Amino acid sequence: MAWLVLFVAGLFEVGWAIGLKYTEGFTRLWPSVGTLAAMVVSFGLLSYALKFLPVGTAYAVWTGIGAVGTAALGIVLFGEAATLARILCILLIVAGIAGLKWLS
Repeated sequence: MAWLVLFVAGLFEVGWAIGLKYTEGFTRLWPSVGTLAAMVVSFGLLSYALKFLPVGTAYAVWTGIGAVGTAALGIVLFGEAATLARILCILLIVAGIAGLKWLS
């Protein structure tokens, strides 16, 4: 269950990271409210998962999910470069997340 909570926390991290782009420096009200809410949920779920998982592993997985999700959505939503090298680097992060999960 802790791994599922951690995964959802990572998804909310993606949400607030992408949300930051839409806040335009926290000058837009509703994107700012949504981004701050996603931050609170993400940190809250991470905090809960840390009761059951090693901090180093959980934090690395949480940030990895956030990095992969944010990079992927940057490509899809904002037209960021989708070069082979960039995709390979994202896959390396996924491999690291999978390895940490597998070893824990």
